[in-house]
Amino acid sequence: MKLLKASLAIILLNGYLNAMEIIGKVKVKGSSPHTYLVIEDIKTHKNYAISNAKDFSLINRQNETLKFEVKVIKKAVGPGFPAVVEIIYINTQN
Repeated sequence: MKLLKASLAIILLNGYLNAMEIIGKVKVKGSSPHTYLVIEDIKTHKNYAISNAKDFSLINRQNETLKFEVKVIKKAVGPGFPAVVEIIYINTQN
């Protein structure tokens, strides 16, 4: 039982350590029909593709500056292939 609790704590801590905070705007990238939503970081101007955008109805929040807590799922490959993130939390009060 102790091993199970320790394993669970490590998994939760690992997810928390991989989390990062981004202050940015939601934008639509790509050309139809291959569009996708990204967070454009206002400090670095890097784009992060959002894996779970539908869970937060982000299409209606375009160009609003929001604070996101995200977990990186896939690192950026190069130009045109941004890092993919999963949103954990959105703070709408900056």
